[in-house]
Amino acid sequence: MAPRAKLIVVMAFSRSDEGELVPAFEAMQFEVEDRAIRTARDLAGKHVGVIAWAREAQPDIGEYGPPTVLFQSGDVPDME
Repeated sequence: MAPRAKLIVVMAFSRSDEGELVPAFEAMQFEVEDRAIRTARDLAGKHVGVIAWAREAQPDIGEYGPPTVLFQSGDVPDME
């Protein structure tokens, strides 16, 4: 059985000219939750929405656990 990894991601969002939420840049991955939360807090004042989340992952077999929100500010799309 492959070891489980933790996927930790920060995403920031802007609004398009049509008012839709769009990613401000590519998702950033982190090794530790604390660093992701600090980065998300720093970005919160600069974008309409920011989210940091984590999930257990076994990417080699395509299995991902449910996402857990670590930090959220402003407008972000619903997590799928």
